[in-house]
Amino acid sequence: MATAKKHVRENEAYSGYQQAVEEEFGDTLWYFTALCRRLGTGVDTVVSEAVHQDVHEKYIAAIDSPAISYLSPVYESLTLDETLLNLGKASAALFGIENLNEQTRGLLCAFSAWYLRALRAMNLGFVKIVRMNIEKTHGRFLDPDVANLPVFDNEFPNEEKLPHFFKIEITDRKIGQCYLQWNGVFIGDPLTDNILDPDGYRYHDVFHLAHAAILHWSPTFRDLIKQKRKSNPTIDEAEDGGRAIVVEEGLTAWIFSRAKHLNYFEGQNSISFDLLKVVKQFVQGYEVENCPLKLWEEAILKGYEVFRQVRKNNGGIVIGNREARTIKYKPMGEKG
Repeated sequence: MATAKKHVRENEAYSGYQQAVEEEFGDTLWYFTALCRRLGTGVDTVVSEAVHQDVHEKYIAAIDSPAISYLSPVYESLTLDETLLNLGKASAALFGIENLNEQTRGLLCAFSAWYLRALRAMNLGFVKIVRMNIEKTHGRFLDPDVANLPVFDNEFPNEEKLPHFFKIEITDRKIGQCYLQWNGVFIGDPLTDNILDPDGYRYHDVFHLAHAAILHWSPTFRDLIKQKRKSNPTIDEAEDGGRAIVVEEGLTAWIFSRAKHLNYFEGQNSISFDLLKVVKQFVQGYEVENCPLKLWEEAILKGYEVFRQVRKNNGGIVIGNREARTIKYKPMGEKG
């Protein structure tokens, strides 16, 4: 309802309206499903009862699961405001439910009916809402199946692949510049914090290394070590080119601006879902959008874990392992 209100207020200026409202209805369905499960009944049973009690037609819209249907009322619908107001009333009635009986089951069915009417009023598909919410839940909360994670450069020659294992030495000079070395060769340009109040951003290449090791993606690191996928001109331009590099750099800077206010994520074992959703929007259209949010969370947290150590020690060695999808820190001069 909040999303619908913003759409009315901002109209076409609310560019993310469709996605936002689909997500909001998906979240609503998730909570309603949880409530039904807690009461010992299935959401499919409740929705089915609501459909049969009301005047609806049932259209099977799911290709691979006939159990999921698009439900569309055949009566003349109310206005959107009236429909959402009634959905709000039906939602409020659910707060007092503690156990399942004939009366409370009626409240569940009433909510289901108004939920389906709201979908119709907003021209939203039930199947799409369900699938989007399942994808969101899996990507955000479930540990990914490592065997099925994207790799991006398996089909390319070795000289165009990100290294499966790498050690990058990060050193500081007295003039405040940071240098990177890979296999004894300096890579990239010396960096400073580029800000009046020093914050260690000169070490931000650590985040690109975390992306490379954990996500198997970093157009910036590819550029630094000159291992772009030039055998495929389309991939070279679209995925490894200047725009992709700017996207990664911009995303890294944006996350850093948030991390500064959170002590660089120290002591945290999770990241705000809102932040992760912005990450997803940032990389939309690029191959890395296929990485689940849970993997992004891992890359960000592990990257900042190493960053904090590099910042504390004014340098060190960053060790990336793409096979294990890990990134670690080792002090300069330590054996092993």
